[in-house]
Amino acid sequence: MPAPAPRYLSQIAAGKHFKTTDMIIAIGASTGGTEAIKDVLSQLPPSTPGIVITQHIPATFSKPFAERLNKNSAMTVVEATNGQQILPGHAYLAPGDKHLEVVRDGARFVCRLLDTETVNRHKPSVEVMFKSVAKNVGANSLCVLLTGMGDDGSDAMGEMKKAGAPTIAQDEASSVVWGMPGEAVKRGHADEVLPLHNIAERILYYALKRK
Repeated sequence: MPAPAPRYLSQIAAGKHFKTTDMIIAIGASTGGTEAIKDVLSQLPPSTPGIVITQHIPATFSKPFAERLNKNSAMTVVEATNGQQILPGHAYLAPGDKHLEVVRDGARFVCRLLDTETVNRHKPSVEVMFKSVAKNVGANSLCVLLTGMGDDGSDAMGEMKKAGAPTIAQDEASSVVWGMPGEAVKRGHADEVLPLHNIAERILYYALKRK
């Protein structure tokens, strides 16, 4: 397991904790994403803001994948359920046969699962999740697009950027397939293009910046 992202951990230990609804981190991935997501989550402390994840994965594998991530992370990682509140220190993985949206319920953010048509040939779709975060969370969110084939999520990353969210794309050298993040970069939607091993630290940077 990679060591936790070091640079900002001392600030977290010093008491810079995060409020329940202050920030949502949205992560999308496809080909190569299971290991990339595992790498990122394994470096994040349990005080990290709530994370929602869409990984292109068959329905039979999403729950076991969430369980594997949970064993390798200081955060609590679960397969998302409909109406589930998004809490700090928790990560919510879209089921392999449902779209995951983030919606506001009063002062809370909750997961909403949709059993609707595929988007960009995928269900779950990164595009669907990112659009919901752009609409309902806006500038209090962070967008991360990891390795993956195709372009799912690349346009919706642009919507998150327009809403004021920082946007991070994984770089080509560390990606298994530089399709999704590459398209986001080509379309001008990525604020930063980073190697995989730097992404967790950058997530913590933006989380602390928004405190």
